[in-house]
Amino acid sequence: MEKYKILVTGFEPFGGYKQNPSQIIAEHLPEKIEKEMPNVELQTAILPVAYKKAKDKLLTLLDSYKPDIVLSMGLWAGISYVTMERVAVNIMDARIPDNDGYQPIDEPIYTEGPNAYFSTLPIKSIVKRLKESGIPASVSNTAGTFLCNYVMYIALHSRATKGYPRRSGYMHVPLLPEQTASVKSEFGIPPSMSLENMIRAAIITLKVTVEKFYVGDEKILL
Repeated sequence: MEKYKILVTGFEPFGGYKQNPSQIIAEHLPEKIEKEMPNVELQTAILPVAYKKAKDKLLTLLDSYKPDIVLSMGLWAGISYVTMERVAVNIMDARIPDNDGYQPIDEPIYTEGPNAYFSTLPIKSIVKRLKESGIPASVSNTAGTFLCNYVMYIALHSRATKGYPRRSGYMHVPLLPEQTASVKSEFGIPPSMSLENMIRAAIITLKVTVEKFYVGDEKILL
């Protein structure tokens, strides 16, 4: 049985939230993946919400582990479903400072990099399987211009320039229900999703990606 080396990353808390669901998902995945995907060698990591530190840590992980597949995850407070991101753009344009107080405006991630990279995960097949499994999901055409887009672009740039990872992309997740209890909003209680469903979403994403690992790049979004 062929083994696939997979790297899954989440983010530490930021923006006033004491928890980041993507961190909790990443911390729960190893025991789940060991049981459900015996053909996978999984490594997980929590990235700092700080531009320079996140880049240094991610590149170190990529260069030392050389994964076949990278799934990066992050929080998108305000959505009620999982999104699979289609594209990462070569821009840092932070609406708030990162956790180190740095707030780049209209700066490129790589000065010599292309304007954008497309995800190399089978995002439409993933969304279809998620919906069939009872998990609300959608393809998203923007990962924003903060750290989420940043790490997605860096991983895809590594693929383009170094050949690894072969497959890489990004998943946004909602708030946890318990995170919404103390949020004050004129629009009422913000949307959320259970941790169980978010973990299942990550596992399904990895399963579909492994199933379609050898699909040609021209069809990989399907």
